[in-house]
Amino acid sequence: MADSSQDAALRWMNRAMNLARKGEAQASPNPMVGAVLVRDGRIVGEGFHTYAGVRHAEAIALEAAGDAARGATLYINLEPCCHTGRTGPCTEKLIAAGVRRVAAAIPDPNPAVAGRGFKQLRAAGIEVEIGPLQEQARRLNEAFACWITARRPFVTLKSALTLDGQITLPGRKGGTTHVWITSEESRAEVQRLRHAADAVLSGLGTIVDDNPRLTDRTELPRRRKLLRVVVDSRLRLPLRSRLVKTAAGDVLVFTTRPADSPRARSLRRAGVEVVRVPSRGGRVDLKGVLKELGRREILSVLLEAGGTLNAAALEAGVVDKMVLFYAPRIAGTDHMRVVQPARHRRAMPVLRDVNLRRFGPDFAVEGYLRDVYRNR
Repeated sequence: MADSSQDAALRWMNRAMNLARKGEAQASPNPMVGAVLVRDGRIVGEGFHTYAGVRHAEAIALEAAGDAARGATLYINLEPCCHTGRTGPCTEKLIAAGVRRVAAAIPDPNPAVAGRGFKQLRAAGIEVEIGPLQEQARRLNEAFACWITARRPFVTLKSALTLDGQITLPGRKGGTTHVWITSEESRAEVQRLRHAADAVLSGLGTIVDDNPRLTDRTELPRRRKLLRVVVDSRLRLPLRSRLVKTAAGDVLVFTTRPADSPRARSLRRAGVEVVRVPSRGGRVDLKGVLKELGRREILSVLLEAGGTLNAAALEAGVVDKMVLFYAPRIAGTDHMRVVQPARHRRAMPVLRDVNLRRFGPDFAVEGYLRDVYRNR
C-alpha cells in the first residue's frame, strides 16, 4: 500500500467499522456506514451515518477534514454511493475534495450502486481498493443486503435451550413455569439482538404462555420503536396481555381472520394494528408476513417463538440465520423443543459458517441458512 502498512490499513478499516456500528438501530432502512479520512498517517476526518441525520458518513468526514481531505485516503466499510437519493452522490463529493485513494471493504449490494461508485471514482483518477475485512463488512450489513435485493427482512431465529434441547423447564407439579434457562450474560446479548433488529416476531402461544413485553430494554438510542409482531391465525391475542397493555402503535398482529371483526376493533382501540394475510394450510402465510414487513422498510426481524412457529418458519424457508443459546442444564423432559416435529417431515436445512461464543456459563451457536449476498 502506498501510504500505510497492512497493519495500519486494518486499523483504519476497523475504525471505520466501529464507527459504522454506532449507527445500529439508527441507520435503518439505510446501511450502517463509517468513514475515516487519513492523511500522512493520521485521521483528518471521520463520521458515521444515521438516517435521521440524513448526511452520509463520507460527507461528514469530508466536512470535518476540510482542506486536509486533499490527497487523503478514505477508509470505508461500504462502496460510496453514486446516485441521488435523499442526498447527492458521495462519489462526486470525494472527487471534488481531491481525495487520492479509497479503500472500501465491500461493494454496495444495492443494484443502483453495485460497482458503479468504484467505476466513477476510478474514471476520475482516484485509486480504489476493495478490502480489507470483507467478511466482517458483509455481516455488518447483511440485513440491508437482504432487504435491498429481495425486499424482505433478514430473519434471525433466536432461542434459549437446555443441553437436551428443551426451551422450557419443568414446573413443580409437572407442568412448566417461567424460569430463565440462560444466564444474565446471555439475556443481555438477547437484548442487544433486539436492539439491532427492526422488529421482533413471535406467536400467540408464546404470548399466552410467557406473557412477554418483547421490548428493547437496552436504553440505547434507536430511530424508531422496535416493532412487536405477533402471528395469530385465529386472532385470540389476550387484551389483558402485557404486549397489548403496552401497545402504542408498535404492536402488529397478522391474522387470517377479518380485520374488521369485533375482536380486531377491540385490539385496534388498545393501540394494536391488525393485518389480515392469506392462509397457507390453515396458518398465517409467513412469506406474506415478511413481504408486508419489507414493504414497511423493516430490514431485520428477530424471531423469538416456540417450537411450532420456529418449525413453520424453517419449513417456509424464511429463516436466514440462527442463534441458539445453550445453558449447562438438563430439563429431563420432552415438553417443548426449539423446533417441534415438522408437519411434512421435510429435512431441516444445515447451518453454515457456524460460530461458537461464550456468554457467562452458556455458549451460543450461530450459523447461517443462506447467503443473502448471493441469494442462496
